[in-house]
Formats: sequence, structure tokens, C-alpha cells
Amino acid sequence: MMVAKQATISLSAGIRGIGFWAPGLPDWSSARAFARNGERPTEAALRPSPQLLAPNERRRSPPTVAVALEVAQAACADAARDPRTLPSIFASMHGDLAITDYMCATLADTPQDISPTRFHNSVHNAAAGYWTIGTGCMQATTAISALDATFAQGLIEALTQLATGTEAVLLVAYDGDAPGPLGPIENTEGLLGGALVLTRDAGSGDRLRATLTAGARAAAHGPLARLLPGNAMSPMLPLFDALATGGDLAVLQAGPAQLLRVELAHA
Repeated sequence: MMVAKQATISLSAGIRGIGFWAPGLPDWSSARAFARNGERPTEAALRPSPQLLAPNERRRSPPTVAVALEVAQAACADAARDPRTLPSIFASMHGDLAITDYMCATLADTPQDISPTRFHNSVHNAAAGYWTIGTGCMQATTAISALDATFAQGLIEALTQLATGTEAVLLVAYDGDAPGPLGPIENTEGLLGGALVLTRDAGSGDRLRATLTAGARAAAHGPLARLLPGNAMSPMLPLFDALATGGDLAVLQAGPAQLLRVELAHA
């Protein structure tokens, strides 16, 4: 009996804009300099401050929302794209676990004290909501979570949208701390965000081609991956390392026994 071989499908896109934020590396320029030669800014903000939000909202927004908006804005500016025109995918393994911890503790002790503001920030698509409202974007948006395969699955979703007719798409990935009883269970620390504006046609810019394959856990050896291993979104860092250093391959965790091989062609 002959068994048909499963076809290998590759999806491709042009990379038109990049956004990045991590502690001590507040933008893509500083992240790229660190990956290339170890340089870091002498002074860097401890928290992102997205100008998309009004000052009072900026102060109240949770760190995960702030970092997501910061890198999304940066990627759109880098791509010279109007955010209102872009469908978006917001990828986060956990959303905001600090708010989850607050909600659980308050409900257990004094449920009448639940903050309405924190409550509406507890949903997994909070960052996507802030983004679409703040930019006035009426395009479709998706919030996705897939454990340590979250970034790879977000990238696959973005590439699938491009392959089925979308001209350009914004991919935003972010995660933060796990405080309280959730800390030992989820084991994520710090604040990390990255964003890409991807297009169906590469034009004269960089291009990626992604292929889903079987395989064990992906290893991460680049400078950014070594610097920030503890955040739930660190599985995205091999791709950002490759983009920063001119590498031609990044391997991302895409599932329990799946890898996403991302080949890069630089302009």
C-alpha cells in the first residue's frame, strides 16, 4: 500500500516595517545595534510610552498594552503605512497576567472593589482594542494565543491572510511579567514586544519565506535571544536576531512537534 506524501507548503511576504521594545532596547535601531556589536543606549525608558494614547490613558494602560502599541506604531512608521489601512494580528501567550492576578485576588477577598478599568484591560484582545480605537482602524483584527508557538502561529496567520488576497498586514507580538501565584507556573518575566508590517509583494525590501516542518524544540542562540530568554514571547527572538544581523534563517517553535523555518532574503 502506498501512502501519499504530504505536500510542503511555503508562504512568503515582504518585510516593510519593524518595531521592537525590550528593557534597555527601546526601539529597533538600538536592538539592531546591540545584536550587531553589543552596544546599548546609556539611558533608556523603563516603560514604553505610546504616543497613540492620551496622557491619562497612557498612564493607566497596562505595560502589555503599552508595549504592543509602541511597537505597532513603530512598525507602521518604519513602513510608511497608515495604521488605519492595515488588518492586524495581536499575538500574546498570556495577555496581561498582572491584571489576571489582581482580578483573582480581588474577587477572592473583596469582589466589590474590582476596578472597571482593570476589568476591561483583563481581556486577551485588550491591546487590539486600544489599537483599533486609537488609530481609527476599521480593518479586521485577530488576537491569538498558542503557548510557546504563539509568535509562529501569529506569523502563519499573517502570511495566510497575504496568500489569500490581503495586500498588507500588521503582526504585533508581546508579553509581560507573571506575578503572584501565577509566577512559578507560567515563568515569564520582563516586558517584550515586536511588530512587523508584512506585504504580499516585497518590492525592493527584505523578504521572508516560511515553511512548516516536523521537528523538536527550536534552539535560540542569537544576541537578543540570549539577553531576553525569560519572557513568554522570547520564541520570536531568533527571527529578530536574523533580521538585525543579516542572517538568512530563523527557526521558530510552531507546536509540540512542529517548527517554522523562516528563510530571509535581504535587499
